Order: sequence, then C-alpha cells, then structure tokens
Amino acid sequence: MNTKIFSMLAAGLALAGCCTCDFGVDPKDPVVGNWGLKLGYESMSAGHMIVSRDANGAAQALVLWRWASPIPMKNVVVDGNKITFDHPWGFKFEGTVDGNALVATAVKKDGKPETTVEGWRNPVIKPASTKDAKLGEPIDLLADGLDGWKLMDEKAKNGWKFKDGVLSNELGLKPDGSWAGGGANLMSKRADFYDFNLEYDVRVPKKDSYGQPVNEHNMAAYYGRVVPKVAAEKPAGEWQHVSVTLYKRHLTVVLNGVTIIEDAPVVGITGGAIDANEFVPGPLYLQGDHSDADFRNMILRPAK
Repeated sequence: MNTKIFSMLAAGLALAGCCTCDFGVDPKDPVVGNWGLKLGYESMSAGHMIVSRDANGAAQALVLWRWASPIPMKNVVVDGNKITFDHPWGFKFEGTVDGNALVATAVKKDGKPETTVEGWRNPVIKPASTKDAKLGEPIDLLADGLDGWKLMDEKAKNGWKFKDGVLSNELGLKPDGSWAGGGANLMSKRADFYDFNLEYDVRVPKKDSYGQPVNEHNMAAYYGRVVPKVAAEKPAGEWQHVSVTLYKRHLTVVLNGVTIIEDAPVVGITGGAIDANEFVPGPLYLQGDHSDADFRNMILRPAK
C-alpha cells in the first residue's frame, strides 16, 4: 500500500457557530449534500457521505466508512428527509435529516446493530486557487525529531525512529515486501494546522506506484478521491520530493517537480482519518501501519 500523509485540515470556523456559511440546501431535497459522519465505534470512527442525484433523478450515495476509499452504495432511497441504503460490507443504513444534522443507525443483515451515526452538513466549497495563498514563516516539523510527534495508538507496534535528520518507519515487512500486519500511525503534537504548504522528501523501499497507470491511489494522490493528472513517481528506493498546498479547501500537489493535482476541491476525508471534522484545525498524521517509509526535510508554512 502506498505511503500516505493524512491531515485533518480545517477552517478556523466551527460549524456550530457558522451563521454565514452557505450549505446549499434544497428545501425540497434536504438529504442531498456533503455530510461529515461520526460513527459510533470505539476507534476509527470517521466517515463521510455525498448524497446526489443522477441525470434521471435517481438518488446516489458515495460513502467512506472508517477506512479504505469512498464507494457507491446500493439500493439508495431518498424520501423527503429520510435516506436508506445497503452498504456493500453487509449492513443497512437508515437516516433522518433535520436541518443541517443527520442521525442514523446501521444494522447488519441478521438484525444486530452495526453502529449509530451522527452527521452534519458541510458548507459548499467556493472556487479558490492555491496560487493566491500567502505563506508564512517555515516550521521545521522534524527539528525536534520524534519529540514533536506521538503515537496514535500506544498499543500498536512502534517502528518509528529518528536519526541524522531522517524520520523512518521500519514496520518489518515480509520478505516479498508485503504487509506483515500491525504498525503505529504517527501524529504531530502540534494541532493548529489548517491552510498551509507542506514540503518533504520521502523514500519508500518497495512497492510504490512507479510505472503504474495513474489512479486515485497512486503516490501523492488525494487518496481515493482525485486521480493525478500525470504519473511523476521515481522508482522505489530513491528520494522523492512532495509539495502540498492546501488553501480554502483546495489542493495542489507537486511531485518531483511535476504538478499532478491542481486546485482540486477537498471534498471529504481520506480513509483512516482522525475524525470527520474537516472545518476545525488539527494535526498532521503519518500512516505507519501498512508500509515502511523514510521522511526528511519536512517543512510547513502556514497560509492565509
């Protein structure tokens, strides 16, 4: 699985007090929209849902449930302020919308409860360009080595080390380079990030997406959501440079000097997100539970 950097990216604007936000609600079709979801699991409780209608008016739901990528739901029915669908993982979702809030339950095929769901409507993302971002002073995220980071799960296998300016995850893969299971994800102790430019060098020892057709799971992609315009990976084992700019909920990614994503709207979390609150400040998150990777020269510049 490709190395990913997740960030809980935020606007300094809490939705609860967001009286000026444009939510784009159609009073006649209130379920349609962009929804953040808090799932009732003890861990990995972030979800996301986009409800829309196709050209023929049929309801559609694209859902990210905890991890992996967003996938289309089956048997989607939207009736007034109610929505039901069948998740391919084997449970039925039944929800009700009240204004900008949603409450729902998920029930397994055998009738046993899967989880409860609380949802909120996200604001409409207005057009913007990352070229307009004004960058502040640089923050060296590796200046203090591992002291600036913490494990997201203290019980997980910790393969993170820092030496000579390089932050490394040594998970202990199988001889063929495949995932051996386990591993810890890492989160920055600093948690006030929102709009920014982040630059870093990364090196993966095996199984990157070099030489593969472009898709939404390739290196440096907006994982599971946006396909890069072009493949710009180097072979595994070489240092590669990534520049990520997030500004007003739009994303530009430059990989090895090539712009692979430009001003893509950031609509929805990625799999394994810390939570689904896209519009509050948060930390950076390095995935370490699926692959080895080395990082260096990790510099963040806040944007405004």
